[in-house]
This record gives sequence, structure tokens and C-alpha cells, in this order.
Amino acid sequence: MDYITLGKTGLTVSRLGLGGIPIQKSSPAQVHTLLECLSAQGVNYIDTARGYTVSEPFLGEALEGLRDKFILATKSMARTREAMAADIDISLKNLRTDYIDLYQVHNPSMEQLDQILSEDGALLALQEAKAAGKIGHIGLTAHSAEVFARALSLDWVETVMFPYNIVESQGAELIRQCTEKNVGFIAMKPLAGGAIEDASLALRYVFANPDVSIAIPGMYSTEEALQNLAAASDTAPLTDDELERIQAVRDALGTNFCRRCNYCAPCTVGIPIPSVFLFAGYLQRYDLGQWGYGRYQTLPVKADACVECGECESRCPYHLPIREMLKTCVKDFADFEKNH
Repeated sequence: MDYITLGKTGLTVSRLGLGGIPIQKSSPAQVHTLLECLSAQGVNYIDTARGYTVSEPFLGEALEGLRDKFILATKSMARTREAMAADIDISLKNLRTDYIDLYQVHNPSMEQLDQILSEDGALLALQEAKAAGKIGHIGLTAHSAEVFARALSLDWVETVMFPYNIVESQGAELIRQCTEKNVGFIAMKPLAGGAIEDASLALRYVFANPDVSIAIPGMYSTEEALQNLAAASDTAPLTDDELERIQAVRDALGTNFCRRCNYCAPCTVGIPIPSVFLFAGYLQRYDLGQWGYGRYQTLPVKADACVECGECESRCPYHLPIREMLKTCVKDFADFEKNH
């Protein structure tokens, strides 16, 4: 395992970390087995969030006896001093620890960042928690390049987390600036939220960029961990064949695809929008139509229930035309049903 100093935090971290979103569909016992596997292979970084439902408490239980093996990072969408202080204490309780290595402001808009920086904003609570020894370092996560750029102008930001993968390289220049400013860069969504099927190729691409400090693919099984570890350990330059496959992934996905961040939720009529796009992807891109169609049929509310209110699109950080994309899914699933 390669290690790197995480910018101005001074923390020595493995370049492969654990993304905690999929922990939600696991159990503490399974997570403990996963953490034992990762620790044995030299992975020492875990990322989770207050917003990931049971991820923090599951990790807290699973970390019993392993806490000293990992650098813990979590994050909160609190924007005020009071709410952030409360969330920090909840995270400490959930994670069963008295110290969190990195606490991050979770995906603020430009307007919310103003609130965070205000006289009674969340930054004050983070700084107070740092002074009290509850947290070690402060970072920020973003989906907007505009917020990313602004974060690099803020002295208190020690790390930035932003999407970076084969089909999302819009932050490449800002990632380079992280190195210049000694800000640790954490690559989220290295597999584009599951849209990139070839995990090894996806991680090889991300790790080929020396300005990436850590990549945090979501993992919930040892099988996934071992596959990701193999990719992380292969430090050879990308081959011509890999470069051709990378371009093929770009050509197949384009820019209008769902990263499953779930910020579009809740849907007015209850459509699980990311799941619709995930199952449609198996039909549209990976020649797994029967499996994708079968999974789609299990959804309690399907894409054809859309009332086109547009609420989801107003919340999507990628400004996807969700209503039109749902119509495409309805048509594709109907065509598949008709022809099979």
C-alpha cells in the first residue's frame, strides 16, 4: 500500500480509503470483517457522514478493538454553530470514540458557505471542537467546482473532497492547485457512483494522478475490498489498451448519468430515482437487461409515476435533466418488456 501525507493535516494516509456509503446495506459484523481485511492490507482511512443513515453507528460498533488502526473522517450538513456542535457530539457517540481525525463541511452551496462563515456559523463550532481536542482537522466536500475553487481560498480548509473519475475530470486544474496549496485532495466517486463497471480500470485512472491524495470507493464486502486493493497496488503507468478502454467508458457514459448521490430525494411521488437509473444502466449499457429489468420490477414506485414537478432537478448538484432521463427509462423498460 502506498502512503501519502494528507496535505497540511500532516496525517499519513493510505492512498486507498474506505467510502462509507455502502455500509448502510451491511451489518456491524460484516463491517468488522471488512475492516480487519482492509487493516491487514494497510488501508488506514475511513470516510463516513452524519447523513449516511446507519453508517456511523455501524462503523462505531465494527471499530471496537480496531480504532487505533484507522484515521476517521466524517462530515455534517449542519450550517450553524449550534447544529454543527450537536452533530460533532453525535458523530463521536456513534463512532464510539473521543476523537475524530477529520471533520468536514458536507457539500455546501455558495450561499450556505456564507452562512457557515458567518458570526454564528458552523465554522465556529468546528474550530471550538478542534481546540477542545474533539476533532483534529477540518475539511470540506463539494460537488460544485465553484465551491471547490472558493474552498481553496479559505485558510481553514485542510482537505477538499470532490468527484474525480474517468468521466468527471472537470476538477483536474483545481486538484492540481490543491498540491500547490498543500491541501489534501480526496477523490470521491472514483467509480462514478457505480456507473463505471470496471472498478480496477476506474481506480487505476484515479491513482495515475499524483495530485490525488486518497481515493475512497464505497465498499461493503471483502470481495470488493480485495479487487480495489489489487488496483491500488498496481502502480505501473496506464497502458495503451487501458487508455482505449478509458475512452470507451467516456463514450458510453457521456455526461448525463446519475452518480447516486441521492440529493434529488425525496421524490414528490416516491420514485427512488437513483435506483431507476442504476437498473436502467444495466439494460442500456452493460447488456444485463434481464437482471436490470427484474430489479426494476421490485421498485414500489416506478419511473412512469413521475408528475414532472421538477423538485428533483432543483436539488441535483449535477443539473441533470432528470424528468427527461426518467422518460427514457420508461421507454427503454417498456421496449425490453415488449421484446422479451
